[in-house]
Amino acid sequence: MTFKLPNFLNPNALWLEKQQTSILSAATIMTAASMLSAVAGLIIKRLLNFYFIEHSKEALEAFWLAFQIPDMMFQLIILGALSAAFIPIFTSYKNKNTEEAFKMSSIMMNLLLLVFLVIGVFVFVFAKEITLLRTGDEISPNQIEIVVNLTRLMIFAQFFFAVSNFMTGILQSYQRFIIPAFSPIVYNLGIILGVVFFSSTLGIYSAGVGVVIGSFLHLLIQVPTVYKLGFKYRFSLNFRYPGIKQFFKIMPPRVFAIGASEIRKLALGFFTTSLGSLSYLTMFYALSLMTVPIRLFGVPIGQASLPFLSEKSGDEERSKFSGLVVQSLNQISFLTFPASVLLLILRIPAIRLVFGTREFPWATTVLMGKLVAVLAISITVQALTHLITRAFYALKDTKTPLYIAIFDLIFYFVLSFVFVFYTDWGVMGLASATVITAFIELFALLLLLHVKVKGLLNKKFWISQFKMLVAAFFMAVSLYLPFRVLDELVFNTTKTIELIALSVTTGTIGMLSYLYFAALFDVRELKIVIDLINHFGPWRKILSKSEEVLLETGVDGDEV
Repeated sequence: MTFKLPNFLNPNALWLEKQQTSILSAATIMTAASMLSAVAGLIIKRLLNFYFIEHSKEALEAFWLAFQIPDMMFQLIILGALSAAFIPIFTSYKNKNTEEAFKMSSIMMNLLLLVFLVIGVFVFVFAKEITLLRTGDEISPNQIEIVVNLTRLMIFAQFFFAVSNFMTGILQSYQRFIIPAFSPIVYNLGIILGVVFFSSTLGIYSAGVGVVIGSFLHLLIQVPTVYKLGFKYRFSLNFRYPGIKQFFKIMPPRVFAIGASEIRKLALGFFTTSLGSLSYLTMFYALSLMTVPIRLFGVPIGQASLPFLSEKSGDEERSKFSGLVVQSLNQISFLTFPASVLLLILRIPAIRLVFGTREFPWATTVLMGKLVAVLAISITVQALTHLITRAFYALKDTKTPLYIAIFDLIFYFVLSFVFVFYTDWGVMGLASATVITAFIELFALLLLLHVKVKGLLNKKFWISQFKMLVAAFFMAVSLYLPFRVLDELVFNTTKTIELIALSVTTGTIGMLSYLYFAALFDVRELKIVIDLINHFGPWRKILSKSEEVLLETGVDGDEV
């Protein structure tokens, strides 16, 4: 008897292997999958709250703290290399010789896994010393022990991620975005399975086991399609291979840039554990809510744009490159401005729905609401930064984002140090530092990219941004008034169903007002979204032939 995969998992399923031919079609898939993944991630947080918030608050905070070092290893060694160097180099190789491209990818993967293994052994042995260095005085000895044990456990998960993200890079280079976009969903599923089945016996360590299970599934789902494209693993450490030399030449600045971002995360852990009172858990949850719109719109469009921008990065096509960047920036702003307003106004209902088990403290909800209100201001800014950074990578310029990231890190550290140790702002000071540095980073990147490619920050760009910002302002006014009235006079928000009804009702009013004012101000991006909705029925057709500009059309800048 032969085992037959379900149609949607079968490697012969054509829809999984469909090539996306525009940033819009690729980003549509990635946004849909990111939405499901984000929802799954929030479900995980609520699930962990349900199991651990009443009796194991400190253990729960320790679990999230334990993520930092394994994740930092992955971000620095693997993700930095893939996002900045691997996709552009692999794409140029495969356009000439597919076999050589796969050979180069095997060598690159082997070399980075070897580095990963050496560093992993070091972290495993010295996990306690590393934990003590990166935490403040208010963390308890019990938390230290949990962080150390979970750090060691989750190093194994990062090894699976290291391999699977090479698979992701290959698939995205072939403009196959469906499977890579859905792999994070099965990762989250693995965490859920670990908690549900092992929490009664392993406690908080069940979540760590779930991370390992999920990372393995993240790899497993991508392997069949990668091999069908022609990939054959080769064990080789030939660092003299031409593509490898180019890889190691442009990779270090990207690694250092990510290092700056990861050091900021470590700084957040240090400052919050210096404050105590579960400040890290509160800030982490607030940040996770704030980043949902960025994951839905900024990251997918940014990721999907890299192969397309790389194709237009030559000197003879700089005007097309600039047009692609501007169109993508406007699309991100159009989608994230209303998301920012929704989260700003509906922050308390959102917190209660996502995190609010019966045992979740009301005081924590109120404090988190204040944090989310501050952080929501920077949603669009941080989403745009993802796209601009990848535009530099498409130009094979990894140094400029590095310099800006280093400056941003220093500025963030100084602000946070002052707010935590010389004011009584507490975690609100950390949220303020996050927002201020986000604005500085975006404007620096925009200005320098404008100088590099010319014509980026033109009048048309600023007018589009201003129109969307004004529409978002009127949306906020239209949303706040009915929200207050319905909250006080109509809905009993102590009941979950009515809390959902309040959020859906007022959210719908707000979105309709945003669309109305966008139409009134003749925002071009509204037409693009309406066209997408009108064609959403035959989704396979629109993903294969978007009405936006395809790569082969050569029309200047008409894409997302």
